[in-house]
Amino acid sequence: MSETLVPSHQTAPEAGAGVGPTLRELRLARSCTLNEVSTRLKFSVRQLEALEGEEWDQLPGGQPLRGMVRNYARFLDADIAAVLVLLESQVTDTTAPKPVPRSNAGASLSSADLSLYADSRAGFSWIWILIIIAFLLVAGFYAIDRGWIPEEWLFFDWLKELKK
Repeated sequence: MSETLVPSHQTAPEAGAGVGPTLRELRLARSCTLNEVSTRLKFSVRQLEALEGEEWDQLPGGQPLRGMVRNYARFLDADIAAVLVLLESQVTDTTAPKPVPRSNAGASLSSADLSLYADSRAGFSWIWILIIIAFLLVAGFYAIDRGWIPEEWLFFDWLKELKK
């Protein structure tokens, strides 16, 4: 079920001549829903809708966009090279990546919540450093008590007395 896509060289593409409508038509021809494609390709339904609707500002640019279109075309058994040529003719900036738009899922956190998490991280590392130092001291004194450390390594007299 491999279909070859011929890129349109017209200035204003007709309905179904762009990358998005072409991918939508191929998906519908395979009787796949956006949820099925999303599950298979690991792209969100919102990203797939933006791609099929050619909402380029909602999608990353550059290589991530090319990879997304390539994977979608491969899933639909389309001619990948032709789809990428069609993408190049529509989107001029496929070389420089754009940042991915952030979702509003974390918008409910206030600045007080964010500072709470940031402050707890700094104190946590000091606790681990103190635990490691205490462990090394205990292990060192245990090694001295057992006689595992040679006497010439013990520089202080009080350490030599611990060994006896």
